[in-house]
Amino acid sequence: MFKEYDPLKNKLFNVMDKDGHIVNDKWMPQISDDQTLKAYQQMMFARKADLMTVSYQRQGRIYTYPPNYGQEAIAGGLAQELRENDWVVPAYRELGLWLAKGATLKEVFLYFMGYEDGSRFENATHLLPVSVPIASQLLHATGIGYEVKYHKKDEVVYTFVGDGGTSEGDFHEALNYAAVWKVPVVFVIQNNQYAISFNVKNQTSSQNLAVKSVAYGLKSIQVDGNDFFAMTRVAQEAAKTARENQEPVLIEALTYRKGAHTTSDDPSKYRSKEEEQEWEEKDPMKRLKGYLTGKQLWNDQQEEELDQQYKKEVERQFEEAENYGDYPLEDVFKYQYSEMPDILKKQMYAHQKFLKWKEGQ
Repeated sequence: MFKEYDPLKNKLFNVMDKDGHIVNDKWMPQISDDQTLKAYQQMMFARKADLMTVSYQRQGRIYTYPPNYGQEAIAGGLAQELRENDWVVPAYRELGLWLAKGATLKEVFLYFMGYEDGSRFENATHLLPVSVPIASQLLHATGIGYEVKYHKKDEVVYTFVGDGGTSEGDFHEALNYAAVWKVPVVFVIQNNQYAISFNVKNQTSSQNLAVKSVAYGLKSIQVDGNDFFAMTRVAQEAAKTARENQEPVLIEALTYRKGAHTTSDDPSKYRSKEEEQEWEEKDPMKRLKGYLTGKQLWNDQQEEELDQQYKKEVERQFEEAENYGDYPLEDVFKYQYSEMPDILKKQMYAHQKFLKWKEGQ
């Protein structure tokens, strides 16, 4: 696969077209109809949760949130290969994969409400917290990969970055050391076309982003990130390479951020309706639904019924998060070190004193 779809050839890997028809039988992944249907339903839940979270934010019930709308097939495909002991080192736009790894939606809500407990992920093995500093998490993933290899563990590290992150030095450092050390890390670029408002065409003259791996000696591929089957097959090949050969792999998943960068952003200021409509035709949910309905595995009535179930479940978990209780002041300070140093204790006591004074006014 990596030879046939060498990024130097600038050839996009896909398996189905925009209507859900299989156009590349050679690379169709080994996946049953039941697995495919379950994956679609999981992607439905991620999208429903995402859209409702934006609504909660608009109501003033949650803080700034980065939508995943339109990028569901990336997590959906990778989740098919993800094992319990594999690592996920995320950025901040990986909702579907957090859920697939075992995080609860309630924990996601808590994080975006400002609670430290939202980063615990109590039922998720080897899932790191959200990382906001752009591309910094890639170095963490390479370090984890080194530990995995050193101790001969049967684990793969998956880490994520947006197209804007490929312009950061951390991205290049992480790829370089991953290749030198030959560690089992799968780097995933979610190329959704914009680094906030900055179009990818304006930040690099490379013919694609996957090609940036060539100088560092990594296998890489550019894949249609809105094609569930293409993402699944690439995930299978990448995981095999990382697990069996102890080699890093770079995946550029071509997608489109249908929503805003965050709920503080207005994409109408920097992109056109024509562009949005062009990408609407390639929507990942529309394409996979087309495949399932074509095989008579799914219909609109089933979708409506499940959508209503998901709406109730999202509301239930949000209500639990919203009634979680007061934020403990100590949490502001105690997670910086394994033991809180005196300087932070003094700051905490000073703030407690200030709050008591404020209450008395």
